[in-house]
Amino acid sequence: MKITVVIPTYNEAGNISSLVKALLELPLELRILVVDDHSPDGCGELAESIARETGGRMLVIHRADKLGLGTAYILGFTKALEQGAQAVAQMDADFSHPPAKLVEMAQALTEVDVAMGSRYVPGGGVDQRWPIWRKGLSAFGNFYARSILGLPIRDVTGGYRIWRRETLLNMPLDRVRSNGYAFQVEMAYLAVRLGFRIREIPFYFADRHWGKSKMSWFIQREAALRVWQLRREYSDLHRSSAGLF
Repeated sequence: MKITVVIPTYNEAGNISSLVKALLELPLELRILVVDDHSPDGCGELAESIARETGGRMLVIHRADKLGLGTAYILGFTKALEQGAQAVAQMDADFSHPPAKLVEMAQALTEVDVAMGSRYVPGGGVDQRWPIWRKGLSAFGNFYARSILGLPIRDVTGGYRIWRRETLLNMPLDRVRSNGYAFQVEMAYLAVRLGFRIREIPFYFADRHWGKSKMSWFIQREAALRVWQLRREYSDLHRSSAGLF
């Protein structure tokens, strides 16, 4: 299976070299697509120099400004599909998503349409160093979105996923409007509404060791409001019997 891993970056110069090395060492037929939002720390230029050493296994898309997570992923997904990817993975650049877990997630695609890394199924977890308030905020965010949208998925806000080509081609990506972390909720909601087979794969979410988190009050506010908007925006989609496998 030809897999393209889409990685949005903004100020990830301290992580990108190690992440690319770890991914290219996996026993997978894998390419990397970095979408860099004009990182002030030179991440885009560094990624470009790394790409030249990968023998065509890595491509960097440079955007002119910090344009947001959602649009970065949509651009990356579209480009990966144009290049013939049979599966498209998405992950953060800061090692909070363990690269080795991608092997298990890719294997799951032999039976399901999308495999989602999950912090909230048995075997998964969040960084033990997180304070109680942060653990509670993350858990509540998932409960909030699941309850309002009626989702059977335990981790709807997680960003570690791999999609079959056919799954993405049959999703209305042109309608996706969320541009912060609400993007993950919107994509999960679409997958459920369209009846795709979903499997959650447990993983341990380790906090970043280098760089600054992109989470902000504005992003959290957008996510809280978007959950209610999604119910209205996709009311025309037939609610199929999506299942967890």
